[in-house]
Amino acid sequence: MNYPEIASRMFNTPLMLHPGKAETIGRAFGPRVLGLPEAGSEQMGLIGETIREAKDGWGNKVYNGVRRASDGIGLIEIEGSLVNKGSFIGKSCGVTSYEGIGIQADDCRLDDSIRGVILEIDSFGGEVTGAFDCAEKIFELSTAKPTIAVLTDHACSAGYLLAAAARMIVIPSTGVCGSIGVVSMHVDVSGWLKKEGLAVTILKAGAHKADLNPYEAIPEDVLSRELSELEEMRVEFAETVARYRAGRLTTEAALATEAGVYRGMKAVEAGLADAVQRPSQVLAAFEAALGPAA
Repeated sequence: MNYPEIASRMFNTPLMLHPGKAETIGRAFGPRVLGLPEAGSEQMGLIGETIREAKDGWGNKVYNGVRRASDGIGLIEIEGSLVNKGSFIGKSCGVTSYEGIGIQADDCRLDDSIRGVILEIDSFGGEVTGAFDCAEKIFELSTAKPTIAVLTDHACSAGYLLAAAARMIVIPSTGVCGSIGVVSMHVDVSGWLKKEGLAVTILKAGAHKADLNPYEAIPEDVLSRELSELEEMRVEFAETVARYRAGRLTTEAALATEAGVYRGMKAVEAGLADAVQRPSQVLAAFEAALGPAA
C-alpha cells in the first residue's frame, strides 16, 4: 500500500466527504501513515485524455467505451470514494476516479447512438480536486441529453455534487444525500513525539512554508485562514448545486442545510432529490420516458 500517497490525499487538504466516512478513513489509515512503506502509484494527467491509452497490468486497455444499461441508454457507475487522476474506469479498490467518470460523460454526449444516460451513484464523496470539473462534464451531458442519477443508496458531498448535475435525482426510501460542505483533517503528533522523547526542528524560509505540519498545533491565524477557505469552497459548492438544480434548490437553501444529510422523502421535500423510487425500477421507467428509438 502506498500510504504516503493516501496521507497526502487525506490530511491538510479540503475534502467533500461525509464526516462519518472521513472518521472511518482516519481511524483505518491514521496509525499507518507515519510509516515509510514503498512508494509508487500510477496517475493519469488531465491534458490529452491519456486515460484512453492506459493499460492494465496484463496489457489490456483500461477503457473500452461506455457501458450500456440497455439499447440506447448509457450507464456510468459512480461508487466508493472519489479521487482525482485515477488511471482506471469504474470502481477499483473502493474508489472511482473523476477522469474515468468525465471521459464516459464526454463520450455519452458525443455518441449519437446514446439517447439517455443513467448515473448509478453510491458514494460518500471524496477529493475536492477534480470534482467540479467532473461535475461540469456531467452537466454538459445533461444539457445535451436526458440524464438521471439513481442513488443506490448514497450521494453525499462530492457524490451529491455529481448527482446534482443530472437532470433528475431518484433516491430510494432508505437512501441518503446531501452533505453540501467541505471538511479537512489535521494530525498533530506533537504530544506523541514529546512522550517518546523526540523533538522536531522545522527549518523554513517563508512564514507559511510549514503551515499545517503535523509536528505542532495549528497557529490561530493559520486556522482562521483555513476555515475561511473551506467556507469559500462550501459556498461555491452550494452555488454550483443551485445552478444545476435551477428552480428546485437555491443557494440559500443549500447553505441552510449546514452540510446535513437527508433520507428518502425528506431529501425530496428539501429539494435535494426529485423522487423516491426503487433503483431496480428506474431503467424501465427511464426507457418509457425516452420513448421508442428512432
